Amino acid sequence: MTADQIIERFESGAIANDSFHHADHVELAFSYLSKYPVLDALQKFSCALKKFATAHGKTQLYHETITCTYLFLIHERMARGETATWEEFARHNPDLLVWRGGILSRYYRDATLKSDVARKVFVLPDKSLEDASICG
Repeated sequence: MTADQIIERFESGAIANDSFHHADHVELAFSYLSKYPVLDALQKFSCALKKFATAHGKTQLYHETITCTYLFLIHERMARGETATWEEFARHNPDLLVWRGGILSRYYRDATLKSDVARKVFVLPDKSLEDASICG
């Protein structure tokens, strides 16, 4: 499926809530980023997610910090130029496809992600590089 088709299916409501999982979110973000500049993609992606959550009576599930963080991580990985298709991207970036205990734990404390403020607005990462085990 093309980026346009994925976006169209999502925005038209053709995807059921119970069949839209974390990896599908990542693929949708990849699709928006394949089609739009990063800030336009962020606006369109977050708006579409909010509408999806509202349509399914789950507005409390939208999380601004998680949405922004994933979108910018995906954008960075895409900018490295190692992948051209979703399949290649997914194969080269399996860490982005893990939800529980995934990449967010490298950058954020649990308490931060569970906070109301992180749900409502983008909060910068709050783990140091040493906490995130990035520097070895």
